[in-house]
Amino acid sequence: LKAGAAYVPVDPEYPTERIGYMLRDSQAQVLLTQKRLQQRLLAAAQVVDDGETSNGCEGAGTEKADTEDADRKVASEALSGMGEVLLLDEESTYVERPEGNISRKETGQKSSNLAYVIYTSGSTGLPKGVMVEHRSVVNRLVWMQDEYGLTEADTVLQKTSIGFDVSVWEIFSTLQSGARLVMAIPGGHRDVQYLEEVIEANGVTVLNFVPSMLRAFLEQTRKGQFSSVRQIMCAGEELPPSLQSRCTRLLPKASLDNIYGPTEAGITFWKCDPIQKLARIPIGRPISNTRIYIVGSGSDITPVGVAGEICIGGDEVARGYLNRLELTAERFIPDPFSDEPDARMYRTGDLGYWRADGLIEFVGRNDFQVKIRGFRIELGEIEARLAKSPHVRDAVVVAKEDQLGDKRLVAYWVAREEQSEEALPDVERLRDHLKAELPEYMVPSAFVRLETMPLNTSGKVDRKALPAPDAEALVRHEYEAPQGPVEEVLAGIWQELLGVERVGRHDSFFDLGGHSLLAVQLMGRMRRELVQEVALKDFFAAPTIAEVAGSLAQADEALTAPVERADRTKELALSWAQQRLWFLEQLEDLGAAYHIPAVLRLQGELDKG
Repeated sequence: LKAGAAYVPVDPEYPTERIGYMLRDSQAQVLLTQKRLQQRLLAAAQVVDDGETSNGCEGAGTEKADTEDADRKVASEALSGMGEVLLLDEESTYVERPEGNISRKETGQKSSNLAYVIYTSGSTGLPKGVMVEHRSVVNRLVWMQDEYGLTEADTVLQKTSIGFDVSVWEIFSTLQSGARLVMAIPGGHRDVQYLEEVIEANGVTVLNFVPSMLRAFLEQTRKGQFSSVRQIMCAGEELPPSLQSRCTRLLPKASLDNIYGPTEAGITFWKCDPIQKLARIPIGRPISNTRIYIVGSGSDITPVGVAGEICIGGDEVARGYLNRLELTAERFIPDPFSDEPDARMYRTGDLGYWRADGLIEFVGRNDFQVKIRGFRIELGEIEARLAKSPHVRDAVVVAKEDQLGDKRLVAYWVAREEQSEEALPDVERLRDHLKAELPEYMVPSAFVRLETMPLNTSGKVDRKALPAPDAEALVRHEYEAPQGPVEEVLAGIWQELLGVERVGRHDSFFDLGGHSLLAVQLMGRMRRELVQEVALKDFFAAPTIAEVAGSLAQADEALTAPVERADRTKELALSWAQQRLWFLEQLEDLGAAYHIPAVLRLQGELDKG
């Protein structure tokens, strides 16, 4: 950043094809990575080299090189058109590189320089890169310091993927204030038990949560627990009033803020009032150097109480979308309400209105973008990817609420006429097709095959007429009933969490519609009902009832291993309690203290009966 360059964060958990597209689209000149990620880099480099793979969903692999040096050479050659590959955990990377510092004057750094490009979901089937300048970052960081006053006494938990802009504020707001930064392990953001341990062990004072993850976190929280936490920022999706009440009741020392804002522009925030009872949590007021307009269909500002599109102006409006001039011109437009020359505003596509008290209330979207578990998803991107399958003629994806109130993605598809019934893909093949191209959170949990799409009077797909998915829309294996009491308890928990009537012992939790937050709830239910658990990362690797029951049995055997008789013909090692007594005796003569735990002096008759 100081050198004047911009960075493009790439989450290594993304599918190889998506990483390859981001590398190709950004034309990055330097790639900073680690040795453990080289194989994914090589696969992504092949995607970059080929442009697009033959079927549009897989990158070609490369045989593992014999040595790390060979791996690095292959990676460098594969990315020769993009620049240099630097392994940050390789000592040779730093050889013969200057150690001196450089001044801002030497770099020619300006506030209009590009700071980073973050890729978000795109409606055309490809992610789009949002270009954010230094002035946007600085404005947000200055506001955050003014508002939250971080000091060296604070500890901030960094748990958001670097592919999302919340990570920017977690990292740089901490470093600029001299506070301490604790970085969660990969995948730690979705493991409640791990987060509890990290917060308590490190005395975390400030952290960010997506509301749905905050709900899962609070399910395991006791009142007054995590007393070190003083500030929680909630962003990424709508904050329900019930969740605000639960948070302020269980964590009374923590202040809760509701934050709203897209990657492309500035934000609003509202400090949640634990006393005020609201039917809907407002998104508040704009931060410093940010302007919010509620614009009606006639491009005029709407009166108080009248809904319109939320448009954002000010210092935090991004430069635009990388290599997407038409889309940039559509979403980033001249600001007709500002007196500043060349001022622009960003059209969010969100709907809201000004309340009489000067706060803004969010009411929904005016397009097919959705937020699920904090992830911003363009349904059109999933539809475009699904339609690339040679078996699919038409595809529509919607977000539907299940019986528990959680939003889930459901894909509806129509087969090509020339496809025979035997050649049609099952649900598992369709999921695998999308999993090769899209992040996990964008893969639908159900696929419904239709003969034709329902249309409205204008000839467009009638999304409200799409049927609810049934059991056939989920990936299932041949049914085999749960075996034994543990599997039966697990099956009952799964049926409740997933809203399905029957679960076989070989059905995958995730194929039946489960996701990371439901997995967190599952871990909590297992602890309560079975007094046992498996690590969340192990559950992701083995997510069937039979596999979970097997893991629990192995853990139980390890805990209850038989105690073998010691060989008493030799000297025996001291127990922990004996070692403690020996140490205290060496430290200070204890005499007979440990032989007499208590003394009672009795007077009079002992037995009065």
